[in-house]
Amino acid sequence: MRHRRALLPAFAVTSLFLAAACSSTAPSATDRPAAGAGQQVRAAEQPADGTDHSLTVAAAPTAAATATATASPGRSGQRAHRTSLTVSSYDGHTRRAVIADQPKGKDGSPGSPAPSAGSPGPSGPSAGSSAPSASASTPSASASTPSAGSSAAPRRAAVGDVIASAPAPGAPHGLLAKVTKVIGETHGGTEVQTEPATLNALLGDATAKGDVPVDPSSFTVDKLLPDVRVSWAKTGDVHAGPKGATVPLGSLRLDVGAEVPTAKDAPASAGASVHGFVQVAPQVDFAYGGAGTDAPPGSAYLGVSGDWTSGWAIKGRAAAATGTPLRIPFAKLHADPVLQVGPVPVVVNLDLTCYVQISADGRVTVDIEQSLKGDFKAGGTFGPARGWTPVSSSHMSSTPVHASVTAAGDVKTALGAEATVGLYGTVGVTADLAPYLRGEASGTLTAASDHSEPKATGTWAVYGGVDLSGTLRLQLSIFGTPVVQRSIPLGALHREWRLAGGSLSS
Repeated sequence: MRHRRALLPAFAVTSLFLAAACSSTAPSATDRPAAGAGQQVRAAEQPADGTDHSLTVAAAPTAAATATATASPGRSGQRAHRTSLTVSSYDGHTRRAVIADQPKGKDGSPGSPAPSAGSPGPSGPSAGSSAPSASASTPSASASTPSAGSSAAPRRAAVGDVIASAPAPGAPHGLLAKVTKVIGETHGGTEVQTEPATLNALLGDATAKGDVPVDPSSFTVDKLLPDVRVSWAKTGDVHAGPKGATVPLGSLRLDVGAEVPTAKDAPASAGASVHGFVQVAPQVDFAYGGAGTDAPPGSAYLGVSGDWTSGWAIKGRAAAATGTPLRIPFAKLHADPVLQVGPVPVVVNLDLTCYVQISADGRVTVDIEQSLKGDFKAGGTFGPARGWTPVSSSHMSSTPVHASVTAAGDVKTALGAEATVGLYGTVGVTADLAPYLRGEASGTLTAASDHSEPKATGTWAVYGGVDLSGTLRLQLSIFGTPVVQRSIPLGALHREWRLAGGSLSS
């Protein structure tokens, strides 16, 4: 049974909330992410005099309660702060949220909530489990959906407050919202009406830049073919996968094998198959250069990048029945890493769909294998002069392990991944990385008088290559930038190189 579980680690930090009567204060040293909790990329948070507005970007720590931060942009000098409150429930249809006090530990300090359904266990990514999904772990409507007619509530939120929350019940991809009405008190906390907000309302004139690796164990993996194996490794000698699988730290590997269609007139001995692996160490790239809470940022960037290794082989006489490339997805992956940008939890939504793609005329019989290694980057960058513009690059090199082509024809196979990256549940960038292997042969076929197989004469060649394409989406306006009126193509990146060649034989 296929499913999508949000195997999100307990990404969380000590939270804070800004009271309406509070004057602005700078975060103390104790507010900073714990050492080793994530990769620090930028300078520390603002000092008390407020002259340095650069923020640390790091992976959120994993040992505290759900992260929440808020700001009241309409009040002079008010900056985003952590809060001791939490979003206990959210209804995406009505956009009503309930804000509650964080559970207290035995020592009176905010306690860590129990792991939600979908939290990773010792075995890491999985598929086929009967455990409930993230959406299923949300309390029922009667328990979690805010109700009208509540009594007056003590001060927990005010109209105009902007709230950023890590994944919470009813908001599995995080929440970034502005309070438009305080409805009152319910049995679960203070009920508020919200509307979508933008990051500049929280980050203001701050600057931040960072590249944060995604924990491979945080991915949920939905296997779409039976012969898919998942392996990963992380620090602390923690790993998952088949016995003997060796994966570099921080990498996620998927091995796959699949039969592919053959030509109608192909003999049984020409049955076609593809097998290989994809190994990727993804990271989220984030940057923000603020100009104030009421102005578009001076710069912004959102993207995905990482190291890539793959190896695959195609054998037999493959054919694409419709004449167009045949794409066979074999695994879907999802993670919601939380970046701690100063006091603000920025929830990034990352999806990967790994696939095999075949384009072949059914005339050529191949036996080709190669390994490939490199890196990639895809995203969108914003500047006041040009608006949103695409960023894409890939550096790949490959080595043929074995290559032979029999008869005249063409075949092309890719073992790639389509990635989408967004913020708080909105897709901002879609990128399709497709390293490929292409074989072609040209010549003549001579029929023998004894009715044996035709003989081929001519030349053949095998090429390696990479295609990178994608789009920017209008939802990138979540940074507080002007709305993108249409999807912007990333621009096709195409590179190809010769691997091997020779004379036909049949």
